[in-house]
Amino acid sequence: MPRCRSRPARRCVGACAPRDCTCSMRRRVCGWMPPAPRRKPLRPRRTGMDRNSVDWSGPMPAVTTPFDAEGRVDSAGFRANIARLLDEGATGVVACGCTGEFWSLAMEERKALYRDAVAAGKGRGTVIVGTGCVGADDTIALAHAAKEAGADGILVLPPYFVKLTDDEIFWHFAAVSAGSPLPIVAYNIPGNAVNAISPALAVRLAALDKVVAIKESSGDWNNFYATLLAVKDSLRVFCGPSSVFGVPAIHAGADGTVDCFPNVWRGTTELWYAARDPARQAEAEQLQATSRRLTDLFVTGGRTLYPATKAAMDHLGFPGGGVPRPPLQPLKGEPLDGLKRGLADLGIG
Repeated sequence: MPRCRSRPARRCVGACAPRDCTCSMRRRVCGWMPPAPRRKPLRPRRTGMDRNSVDWSGPMPAVTTPFDAEGRVDSAGFRANIARLLDEGATGVVACGCTGEFWSLAMEERKALYRDAVAAGKGRGTVIVGTGCVGADDTIALAHAAKEAGADGILVLPPYFVKLTDDEIFWHFAAVSAGSPLPIVAYNIPGNAVNAISPALAVRLAALDKVVAIKESSGDWNNFYATLLAVKDSLRVFCGPSSVFGVPAIHAGADGTVDCFPNVWRGTTELWYAARDPARQAEAEQLQATSRRLTDLFVTGGRTLYPATKAAMDHLGFPGGGVPRPPLQPLKGEPLDGLKRGLADLGIG
């Protein structure tokens, strides 16, 4: 067997220690080649926005869209309600979402409300507006209108009514992310939208360039907490039903809350501050208990959430109430009387 002239003490054969052989004979004799240098596997690197691209946090109420008796948008009442909520400690507002009856609004009405929301809230807090539509093109068109109005971000829910797979939901968000000029809050509300954003899907959405946050409104604590754990390093996580489990959500690390009940009761906003203060934990638990009872009041006794919210605002003398748009109907008779009694029992009003 030929010897390796550079290291004559070793023979260049398959059984030898070929790493010690440095001459070209190794290729001819044993066929050994030096191993390729080890490299770390390539990982996709996010190049767009993430949770650190925005400073959104705290209680940001979902505001109502008030209508007059003829069904027209009450712009003055809308702006006055936003100003009141910010005066009461809100760090921002979310307009034209479910509480804002977005499904009943024409495209031009939504655009006008974007301008009103910015006029009332810009410079005082974060202004996020809902642009969700069934189609990506309409959602993107409203995103550009929101940008033109001066909004800080947009709220986007999955396409609704038709049942979709996770891949189809992801496709929708990917298209909106590619076309949106503003950062996106993904909106998980499967009870209304049919299609859910699971924790696993939330992880996929977090890789999209414009998705920076998620509003988790499933109403399921396990789903909320699993989502929080899965995406908290890449997305800001807002608790939707803070009136139900806001305190544990805040203690777990939620970045903020987006709830309709601050429209009616300041305590749901104050809950954020109390839950984060070690000296106010007993108060936080009391605020949580009252918020939970308020939630139950609004969805029992022949009442549904959005008409009850507006009826309570009118009863308490707050701007931004008014009548809901059909097919929703204003409360009257015993449902309205029971709402008033329930508010009094809770010490509200």
